[in-house]
Formats: sequence, C-alpha cells, structure tokens
Amino acid sequence: MVGGHFTYAEVPLFDTIKEAFNLERNNYDKVGHFAQGFVPAVVAREILIRNNIVNGRSWLNVFIVSICLAFSAFYELIEWWVAISTGEDAEAFLGTQGYIWDTQSDMAVALLGAICAILLLARYHDKQLAQLSFTDDKITVV
Repeated sequence: MVGGHFTYAEVPLFDTIKEAFNLERNNYDKVGHFAQGFVPAVVAREILIRNNIVNGRSWLNVFIVSICLAFSAFYELIEWWVAISTGEDAEAFLGTQGYIWDTQSDMAVALLGAICAILLLARYHDKQLAQLSFTDDKITVV
C-alpha cells in the first residue's frame, strides 16, 4: 500500500537507500516482485503436495519455480497493457525510471523469491504436512 500511495519510484525509505548507496533508481518495486515469487511458491508447493500432482522433490521444485515465473510474466503483461492504455502516465505507473531491463530484472527478483521460499521453508513445510492426516476431503491433525 505504501507503493500505491507514493508510486513505486517515489517511496521515501527507498529514496534514502538510493542516496545512501549511490544507486541510480528507487528499488522499492523489487520488494514486491520478490514477494511475487516468494508467496506463490508456498501456495503452489502446498497445492502440488496435497494433491500429489508431482512425483519427486526435484520436479516439485521445478514446477513451483515455473508457476511463480508464470505469475510474474503475467503481471508484467498486465503492466504492459496498462502502459499502452494510459499512454503518458505509463512511466509513473511502471516505475521503470528509465531502466530498459526493468521487466527482466523484476522477473529475476521473483525467481529469487521463489528459490528463497523453497530453500528456507521446504523443511518446515514438510514437518507441518507430516503432522496432518489426509483422508478423502478431511484433514486432521495427527
């Protein structure tokens, strides 16, 4: 909501960070793109495991990352469509700040978020799932 109030390119805390580290742009939008990979990774993992869709942990991780990147790519398409429809306000909405690789770096940060979610939360998630018993449509704590 902070980014919505100020626009992504003008969030004050990230302006301070920009100045402190002598960066070229305000990178607040990267926080959102990291979450765009991190949060769906947890949800996708839960759905794929509970429904026993993928066999093997390696393939599970590949599908989780692929799902997160698909969400990220779709969001970038929405940004592009909004930019086309709004015309001159596109630069403020997109927050690219003149960075031609903004879309690609946004997706790379979402990829990083997905990988971090897998690395940081997979064991904890597996322990939580081990405490549940799945019978038909009912889930009970063991």
